[in-house]
Amino acid sequence: MSTKQKEYFQNRFSIDENDNNHHTISVTVKRLLESCLTGRCFENLDSTPIPSQESVAQIIELTRRIIFPGYFNQSELAPSNLEYCLHQEVTALVRCLSKQICLWIMENVKNSDLSGSQCNELGHKKALEFIHTLPRLRTLLATDVQAGFKGDPAAKSHDEVIFSYPGLFAIMVYRVAHELLLLEVPLLPRMMTEFAHSLTGIDIHPGATIAESFFIDHGTGVVVGETTEIGKRVRIYQGVTLGALSIPSDKIESYRYKKRHPTIEDDVIVYSNATILGGDTVIGARSIIGGNVWITKSVPPDRKVILKQPELLYSENNSKAVIEKRNIKLTALFSKEIEFLEGK
Repeated sequence: MSTKQKEYFQNRFSIDENDNNHHTISVTVKRLLESCLTGRCFENLDSTPIPSQESVAQIIELTRRIIFPGYFNQSELAPSNLEYCLHQEVTALVRCLSKQICLWIMENVKNSDLSGSQCNELGHKKALEFIHTLPRLRTLLATDVQAGFKGDPAAKSHDEVIFSYPGLFAIMVYRVAHELLLLEVPLLPRMMTEFAHSLTGIDIHPGATIAESFFIDHGTGVVVGETTEIGKRVRIYQGVTLGALSIPSDKIESYRYKKRHPTIEDDVIVYSNATILGGDTVIGARSIIGGNVWITKSVPPDRKVILKQPELLYSENNSKAVIEKRNIKLTALFSKEIEFLEGK
C-alpha cells in the first residue's frame, strides 16, 4: 500500500475525538462495563491465561504429522531422518499439549489447593500419558484409511483418502480427542472436535465410542452424539444423525450422564440423511439403513430398512408443451367452425 493510500485510509476512517462517534463509543463502552459487573453475562477477567483455539489447531496438526509421517510435514522425510523428525514432532507436541492442559487445570481448580507447579506437573503427566497412545492410534487410523479406500470406488489410492477425505480428518481428530477425554483432560477434547466440525461439517462428540474401520463418506451434516456406540466396519453417509430423543427441559440434568444415543453394531451401513435416535435404539449387525428414514426403535441383525417407494409425479414444464396444450384446447373448442371452413 502506497503512502498516499495509507493517508487516505487513516483520514477516511479516523475518529474525531469531538464528534458523535466518540460519544457513541464512550456510552457503549460504559454499558458493556456495566454488563460485566452484573454477573448475568459471561467474561473471563482472571489474570491466568486460558487455552486458545490456535493452540488446539496446532496440537491437531502436530498429531496428524506424527500419525501420518511424510504427508503433512513441512520438511522432507526419509528413512534416514525419520527417527529424528518424529522425535522433534513428539517433543513439540508434549510441550504444546502439556501447556494447554495445565492452563485448563489451573482454570478449573482456582478454588482448590493445587499450586501452579502442581498444575504444571499434572499437565505434563497427562501429555506423556497421551503420547503413549500414539502408536495404537496410528494402527487404528490405518484401519479407517483402509475402510475409506475399500468403501468408496471414487478413491483411487490410500494417499487420496489421507490427503483429501474430510471424513478421515474428522475421525482422526475424534480419536485424538477421545483419548484425551479418557485421560480426564477438561474441555480440550470438545474444542478439538468442534474445530474439525467447523472445517468439515462433521460433528462427532469426543465421548462417542467408535471401533476400528470406520468410514464416513462425503460427511457434510453427519452428527454422532456423545453416548453413541459404533461397532467395527461401519459405514455412514452424509446427513446421518445418530442423536438423542427430545428431553424435557426440567429433566436435562437427570439425563446428562445417561446413555441417550443409539448403538450401531458391526458391519452396518447407514445411508444419507437417515436419523436414528434414542439410547435404547440398537441397529443390529449387518443391517442396512436406507436414506431419509427416521428410526426410534431397535432393528434386529441382518435387516434392511427402507422407505416405501414414493409416488413420483411427472409434469411438462416448458413453453412448447404449454402452447401445444393450448392449441389442443382451442381445436376442440372450435371444431365445428374448423370443419365448416375446411368444407367438411
